[in-house]
Amino acid sequence: MDSSLHEVWQAAAGSPFVPTIGKDNQFLVALTLLLLGFSLGGAFALNRSIVNLPALAVPASLALAFGVVYMFCGVGVYV
Repeated sequence: MDSSLHEVWQAAAGSPFVPTIGKDNQFLVALTLLLLGFSLGGAFALNRSIVNLPALAVPASLALAFGVVYMFCGVGVYV
């Protein structure tokens, strides 16, 4: 790596970081993900079968995981 830290700093100043989900909407997104996760988890709990595992349980666990990250850590997934 030939570039110095100062050059990297100057290059980064030209392209500011813009999150996919703004600070104003993070709570709404987190609440929606948590509610979706709990409802899908409840639907899976009512009818547990191997067919419902990829259809309900996996999306429920992902929604709960990302919802908890948004809600309690205040950190979003940035692209």
